[in-house]
Amino acid sequence: MFDYQPMYGGAHYDPEPAGGQVTSLTLYDGPDRTTVVGASGPATRLRAGVYRFALPDVPPGRYWATVAFTPSEGAQPVKDQAVRLDLPLGLGLVTSPEAVAKELGVPLPLTAEQRDDLLTAIRKAQADVVAYLGRPVIPQLVTRTGLAPYLGGDERLEDADSWPFDADDLVQVSAYRLREDGTYDVDFLVGFDGAANDAVVRYVTTHAAESERNRPGGVGAQGRRVASVSAEGQSISYAAEPTAGQAGALPTLDSLSRWKRRLFQPLNRPVRAPWPYSSHSAYRRR
Repeated sequence: MFDYQPMYGGAHYDPEPAGGQVTSLTLYDGPDRTTVVGASGPATRLRAGVYRFALPDVPPGRYWATVAFTPSEGAQPVKDQAVRLDLPLGLGLVTSPEAVAKELGVPLPLTAEQRDDLLTAIRKAQADVVAYLGRPVIPQLVTRTGLAPYLGGDERLEDADSWPFDADDLVQVSAYRLREDGTYDVDFLVGFDGAANDAVVRYVTTHAAESERNRPGGVGAQGRRVASVSAEGQSISYAAEPTAGQAGALPTLDSLSRWKRRLFQPLNRPVRAPWPYSSHSAYRRR
């Protein structure tokens, strides 16, 4: 499955309320978008501004896509050619072997052995992030059935605060479906979504690439970067790597500190006496 957010006029746009539709997704084997390898459509609307495609069965690799949609009823179709997919999705990783290969300068497509080595490097770098943040970087999908939104929450169903769902973590609404009795089935994403965080994706991608570059026999392995070699090969000087904070330097774990899980112990509050004996009431006098 691939969740797509239409772009129209340089902004995220939801065509269905205006009578439009997200009609098709076409996959190509190169950025020139000439050879079609698969297609899917129409998309299913998950929530405001998000549409889901069932992807065709294609080999693992990087694909360039074109998504066609009509902005409104009677309008001319629009083609979005800014979509690029590294398949398969749903591996529980925040980045892809293709992204790491491009960082290394390794040409695509990857061999099965290269893909396996890069997947291992990604898992190692991602494990370092998980250990530092003290939390998983892949959220959990939780479904609740027969929910009714809070009073006044019908106009913002994509907001997690509109639903009676409590969790001691970050919560996002992934999708909602109306039932015949007027209630909803709601899919919640519970936890930190590292794949949607650019800083986490950059850290894992660059460190996975660097670990392979320095691993003997690794994908794109070059060892230390050589700056110059003497005419007779009797001396070699190595390029100095940029220090932390300089342009081109590898990101450090400290750059992810704002997303660390903070540990705290809630204080037990005394039971409040019922109104009118308490100083507070949930009801206001008119």
